[in-house]
Amino acid sequence: FCFVLSVAMASGTALIYDEEMTTHKLLWSDPVCDIEVPERLSSSYEQLKRYQLVERCVHVPAREGSEEEILLVHSSEHLEVAKSTQTMNEEELKRVSGNYDAFFFHPNTYRCARLAVGATLQLVDAVMSGEVCNGMALVRPPGHHSQRNAANGFCLFNNVAIAAEYAKLKYGLQRILIVDWDVHHGQGTQYIFEEDPSVLYFSWHRYEHQEFWPSLRESEYDAVGLGKGEGFNINLPWNKVGMGNSDYLAAFFHVLLPMSFEFDPELVIVSSGYDSGIGDPEGQMNATPEVFAHLTHFLMQLANGKLCVILEGGYHLKSLSESVCMTVKTLLGDPVPQIT
Repeated sequence: FCFVLSVAMASGTALIYDEEMTTHKLLWSDPVCDIEVPERLSSSYEQLKRYQLVERCVHVPAREGSEEEILLVHSSEHLEVAKSTQTMNEEELKRVSGNYDAFFFHPNTYRCARLAVGATLQLVDAVMSGEVCNGMALVRPPGHHSQRNAANGFCLFNNVAIAAEYAKLKYGLQRILIVDWDVHHGQGTQYIFEEDPSVLYFSWHRYEHQEFWPSLRESEYDAVGLGKGEGFNINLPWNKVGMGNSDYLAAFFHVLLPMSFEFDPELVIVSSGYDSGIGDPEGQMNATPEVFAHLTHFLMQLANGKLCVILEGGYHLKSLSESVCMTVKTLLGDPVPQIT
């Protein structure tokens, strides 16, 4: 009876943001990494305030993810390297960063990455406990490229993968859907769950016949998972740029949603990168912010509406912040806008 009651009462949208995550920043010149700026977070939050969306959300504080939580997905070696960077000077930070593909350390990176993990887990707890129906965590560094033993592509700890493992452990979940609408393939998430049938992972990504970063053979459409996890990994590689609203909707209607309804997840987590939106220098796609309202709306029909949206990429500040607002408006239950 209590369980039924709490499900019936779950309402509201959580928003998690901690200004401290803006302190992670690039200290030297690196043309690959210089687009991952603190303003990605602050401008998104400012725009939410401008649209008076912040006060409509339930404020949930961020916390630091524990070492134990990080070790659900990552190796202790990886954790120790990250930890060791807190006391390094710029030269040392630069050297350690050079061991990874497209990543930079700042003395505060470890703390920010722990906050990103913790904020994600706070959102899972708020949704799973029925405190709220759904929500969004504005976090950085992002997570979906990071692997068990390596930072990669601006990502130190895999926030969404840790959240899925945490939800399985704490709430006994057996079916979790991860939707990665970032424009890059979240290879880190794929590697972590490729043998795991309890997690259905979907990623669309700019691929261009393996020419676009991370340029991996395993980002192709025929990488469907391994062993018991075969059939639970779905890649939709775009082989050209300029994809628009109708392409994204078609991908959802014809590929993602039929499989998702069949899978019947108990929780949906979005690796929510907005570099797949119009104007973004990384994606070079044409999907407008309104499309993210529609994508969010479709995902709200799954898992009794239990939806956790976690920020990943997005490098055009205007496009990013508008798309974040569209997503939050939809989570709050506002009518979805007309789509061009």
